[in-house]
Amino acid sequence: MTETIIKIDLNSSPYDNESIHNRWHPDIPMAAMVKPGDDFKIECYDWTGGQIANDDDAADVRDVDLSQVHFLSGPVGVEGAEPGDLLVVDILDIGTFDESLWGFNGFFSKKNGGGFLTEHFPEAQKSIWDINGMFTKSRHVPGVEYAGLIHPGLIGCLPSKEMLEEWNTREKALYETEPDRVPALATLPYADTAHMGKLQGEEKAAAAAEGARTVPPREHGGNCDIKDLSRGSKVYFPVYVKDAGLSMGDLHFSQGDGEITFCGAIEMAGWIHLRVNLIKGGMEKYGIKNPIFKPSPITPKYDDYLIFEGISVDEQGTQHYLDVHIAYRQACLNAINYLEKFGYTRAQAYAILGTAPVQGHISGVVDIPNACATLWLPTDIFEFDVQPGSDGPTQYLDGSIDVPLAPDKD
Repeated sequence: MTETIIKIDLNSSPYDNESIHNRWHPDIPMAAMVKPGDDFKIECYDWTGGQIANDDDAADVRDVDLSQVHFLSGPVGVEGAEPGDLLVVDILDIGTFDESLWGFNGFFSKKNGGGFLTEHFPEAQKSIWDINGMFTKSRHVPGVEYAGLIHPGLIGCLPSKEMLEEWNTREKALYETEPDRVPALATLPYADTAHMGKLQGEEKAAAAAEGARTVPPREHGGNCDIKDLSRGSKVYFPVYVKDAGLSMGDLHFSQGDGEITFCGAIEMAGWIHLRVNLIKGGMEKYGIKNPIFKPSPITPKYDDYLIFEGISVDEQGTQHYLDVHIAYRQACLNAINYLEKFGYTRAQAYAILGTAPVQGHISGVVDIPNACATLWLPTDIFEFDVQPGSDGPTQYLDGSIDVPLAPDKD
């Protein structure tokens, strides 16, 4: 039997578990140690630590404390790992808890994190997704069902002291260019809600004051939200501290490329089965600064897509120079406009793009002034025909069902 080296209790706070942390810092003690070649299981909270309920009220998404996230399981130390090595991580399997066969998707209020399309969806909403084996459906977004590609949205190794200082310096400089922006340009260290694993007392206070927030991806991996990093994947992580310090969490049942609603996947609690190995001196041998990985050989088989294009001209008609961020926004908005014609609300369409296995592509970055990005929407996830035709779209929904909304408080 494979040993579960980090366990959680869904009925208790992650703050009560010393094998959990929610900041990146090189002084966080290892929660467990393994050897190269070992395989083991790790249990993970959902990324909010249980702040979101399986109900029809989006107030918990509106009021979620984002200074707490993400709650990560680890760090796991690997004997013999040294700075400059590559930590090789095989994702052998990943799954749900039998007592928690559901997940959630949410749009955060613009005042509290926002999202990719926050100007179009400024208030909090959420949808609940029931998990049935390898498939998922939602009572809030009818007419779709799809197979999950379960993956850790966040996985990476501890940073060195020098790397942590670099992160904090550059992110603070960006933040200070527009400190009153809502949402903020970056999330800076915040000690009040920091959970630093086994650290206690003055050591904890010092580390919490400078610990990096877990929101963005960085050189060590982190919150990359790569949907193809699933069972059967192999990841090569650069090692920056002794013993590597591998941590993970933010498990997703399914997600579209870009995780465009920010809380954009089907977020879930669950477990992950891993094996680790080392390539000594691998960073220099292969010229690696950021992780590289091999994708899962097991993916949902969807062969037919509608592909929506977007270019770097924004909603106001302003021309931007080869801006793929703007181009992908436009591709997503074009897909939302299309799905509206079949009776989906804009919120339901947005939720589909965030949770379904849609593909996002950078299709052109050389034809000045317009970058071209594309969003690939699988047609087989729908219970009705969404192809264009001469008779026009059939209104599949009557508007009586929608994604629950929680208006901002005064």
